[in-house]
Amino acid sequence: MELFDKHNHNTTSTKRNRLDNNFAKDLQPSSHSHVYILRAVIECFVDGILVLTQEQELLHANEYAREICSQLEPGIDLGKHVPQEIKYVCESLIESRELFPGEKIFIELETEKNKVKVRIRARWLKLDENQENYIIVTLENYNELSQSMAMQDAKKYGLTERETQVWLLRKANLTYKEIAARLYITINTVKKHLKNIYAKQHDMMWLESSDFGF
Repeated sequence: MELFDKHNHNTTSTKRNRLDNNFAKDLQPSSHSHVYILRAVIECFVDGILVLTQEQELLHANEYAREICSQLEPGIDLGKHVPQEIKYVCESLIESRELFPGEKIFIELETEKNKVKVRIRARWLKLDENQENYIIVTLENYNELSQSMAMQDAKKYGLTERETQVWLLRKANLTYKEIAARLYITINTVKKHLKNIYAKQHDMMWLESSDFGF
């Protein structure tokens, strides 16, 4: 049973409101409505999005970014700091500006921590010539991405329920032995399912190439 801590909830809400207010104040466009539109757009992104100052103070983060950050560093308080991996990428971006002034640069890092594999990208965000630069960080969860792609494959190639289960685990980089143990089947059965999957993929690609006259 989960216990609801009203005090902590209120404290967290206050911090988030303060950060959102800072976001609205610092990223002030021509009208307040634009701020809300910008927030809504950030929330709609498939990837996690963080907007930070050059001092790495968080101005805004969408819910998916908060989820990924909590996976990288359980119990993290984004109001105080960001995960070390994100901080490292931001610092590299700041250093690169000194080495390559005027160049449009982004820094990318792939990291795996707490069984979560994440791609981190950081680049400069400049809204107005009279304002300072901000850092926009995108976070992509490889685990969820591979699972989503596997489900798309299952639908596209008409995989059976068992083939879908095998394909999901294979896309998660499990070995034949690990897949067999997870699904309580033999390794030969795993190989048989994968052979059928690859055959269906081949047939689909052949049909698609025929449609284009290749």
